[in-house]
Parts: sequence; structure tokens; C-alpha cells
Amino acid sequence: MGLFSGLLGNAGVADPKDLIKDYSNLLADGESIEIGFKLIRDVFVFTNKRLILVDKQGITGSKVEYLSVAYRSISRFSVETSGHFELDAELKIWVSSELNPSIVKKFNKQVNIYDLQRILAQHVL
Repeated sequence: MGLFSGLLGNAGVADPKDLIKDYSNLLADGESIEIGFKLIRDVFVFTNKRLILVDKQGITGSKVEYLSVAYRSISRFSVETSGHFELDAELKIWVSSELNPSIVKKFNKQVNIYDLQRILAQHVL
């Protein structure tokens, strides 16, 4: 992921080895990491059971919040593809019966938004 893209808040695909090394202690028995995406400091990980959002807080990033969203609590989601001159695609996820999306993330062109949509569809539908 390029620095410019990261500064704009766009996510790129994270290295699977890094995800396993950094987040395997969060996994339940029988749970495995399928794919993850990284912003400058934040990460979100799709496992076979849930979505884990990692929010590094503060200047040093030493305080970290781990938010787990069970796939069964996702009521709907949308993906917006990037156009020819746009830099990013967007993912929106609604949790339970919320009127507005609970999670909104932007992705750079390194991310195949269709693959991301496929992962969500496999788990949510």
C-alpha cells in the first residue's frame, strides 16, 4: 500500500503472515483468518466466524481496541466500485437494524472489491 493512498485513508490488502503473527491470539478454537486489510495503523480482519476491527488509538498507538462483529449481526452491506478516475472503492456495513451504516471503509485499487464482497456474501447470506 502506498503512503499517499494510506494517508487518504484507503486500505490495502495486509500480508497474511503478519495477520497471523499479530492477531492469532484473538482467535477462538476453530477460527481462522481469511483475509485482512490495513490502513496506516488500523486493521480489519475477516475470519471464518467474524469481522475483527483493530483500532489503534493515541499518538503512539499503544492503546488498541478490538471490535468483533459476528457475521450473523450484519443485516446488509454495500460495495461501491471505483470509477476510471477515482482512487478508491467503498464498503459499508450495517449492523443489526441500524439506519445508517455502522462501518464505512475505503479501499485503494490494490483491493479487489469484488473479492471482498464475495467473502461477506459467503458469511452473511
